[in-house]
Amino acid sequence: MTTLATTASDSGSAAGDTLTRDALAVLQPGFDGTTAPDWVRRRLGEGLASVALFGRNVVTEEQVTALTAELRAERDDLLVAIDEESGDVTRLDVRTGSSLPGSHALGAVDDPGLTRGVARELGRRLAACGVTFDWAPSADVNADPDNPVIGVRAFGADTALVARHTAAWVEGLQSTGVAACTKHFPGHGDTNVDSHHALPRIDVDADTLYERELPPFRAAIAAGTRAVMSAHILVPALDPDRPGTLSRRILTELLRDELGYQGLIVTDGMEMRAISGTYGLEHGVVLAIAAGADAICVGGGLCDEATVLNLRDALVAAVRSGELPEERLADAAARVRELARWTAETKKGAESVVPQPQIGLLAARRALTVTRAGSAAPVTEPVYVARFHPAPNIAVGDETPWGVAAELRRLLPGSTEGSFSGPDAGREALAAAGGRRVVAVVRDEHRHAWMGTALDALLAARPDTVVVEMGVPQAPPRGALHIATHGAARVCGVAAAEAVVAG
Repeated sequence: MTTLATTASDSGSAAGDTLTRDALAVLQPGFDGTTAPDWVRRRLGEGLASVALFGRNVVTEEQVTALTAELRAERDDLLVAIDEESGDVTRLDVRTGSSLPGSHALGAVDDPGLTRGVARELGRRLAACGVTFDWAPSADVNADPDNPVIGVRAFGADTALVARHTAAWVEGLQSTGVAACTKHFPGHGDTNVDSHHALPRIDVDADTLYERELPPFRAAIAAGTRAVMSAHILVPALDPDRPGTLSRRILTELLRDELGYQGLIVTDGMEMRAISGTYGLEHGVVLAIAAGADAICVGGGLCDEATVLNLRDALVAAVRSGELPEERLADAAARVRELARWTAETKKGAESVVPQPQIGLLAARRALTVTRAGSAAPVTEPVYVARFHPAPNIAVGDETPWGVAAELRRLLPGSTEGSFSGPDAGREALAAAGGRRVVAVVRDEHRHAWMGTALDALLAARPDTVVVEMGVPQAPPRGALHIATHGAARVCGVAAAEAVVAG
């Protein structure tokens, strides 16, 4: 019995070879390791046109540069993608925390010129490393403050603000020859379910969607975004049956026909349970391409050769069975190759970009909101940093350090830190602090009742406690000194620590 993989790769006909190459071309897979695996090299010769880098592939910028050079030795117009939003979602700075603030901090400053400059500096760094495609920015309007997956990844909750900063971010990034990928269409901001775990549903009317969710995507299209990423969300007002990633109504009729977008459409990660747990990975990939997606993001979890071959063969089989029109697959592959050509032709733009290594810290300082209660005593002695640590969402990950302790140890030698969570966090932090003044660090206090309880206990016993909120500052300020950073990037922690010492 001939397996599907053998049929796809060994057909011997020109048509079969073209079909196989097109099926590989639409995949954007990840891989394991910090050097180029042999299987990736082989598949590049067979038609694979993109690869994706994740935190596991990054040690230093020099190592990433060497890795992308290895890959391009096999295919010089290769698209190298990365999920680098800066701020909380960082891959390039996964081991240290980002040197650039994220979207929410930039929205808090509300200076589109600054946003454009931060994105340009990010693009310069990515281009220097050989990365040509960034799955960012987030154009989601964070309409639900309890959103567990967007939050500080959004520029804010105001549609007009999100639209102008989305456009500025796209312009800044693409000025360096790195393609932007505006996400998550048609808008992931009004969800209270993380699509990494289940399928979110947005129950709002079509008028609200058109007025609140779509303007940032219109702005990105007007700014020339080279790619748009679909959302794994069910929007009954647009399509009661299929989530955005699998919906022809959303991807083709709305995004392409109504909004006039003609660039690349890429899916969000297809291993996410919203798709794989509902439709299955292989079937979901076929449905996505049929609906109008051009590229398949996969590899955040499944990063092996077998996954790539299974998806390739599922697409080939779908064409041969008539489930997927061959011309739709060919069109998708052509759009991937066109974007690869664009990045290859424009990547020299990064060479003329003047480095701005300090722009991230300058932006983080501007993003701070500092609230003082009465005449709080200045912080001059070593402190105890009590970090109240929520479970991270998958997009952010848990390997990236965050907080203010590292910088406070530099500014106030002898300062120490502990991490706490759960109902007894406040009592445990008080015991650990001893006689030292407490700096309490929280992340989205409004979404975690136990954090509020912990702060109540701390402030009742130590009214001079300093509170640093590194998530969305939805809860009312409290404490002798309250500092909202609008994100947990490393530079946000540095700026907050400076504010703690300055009082």
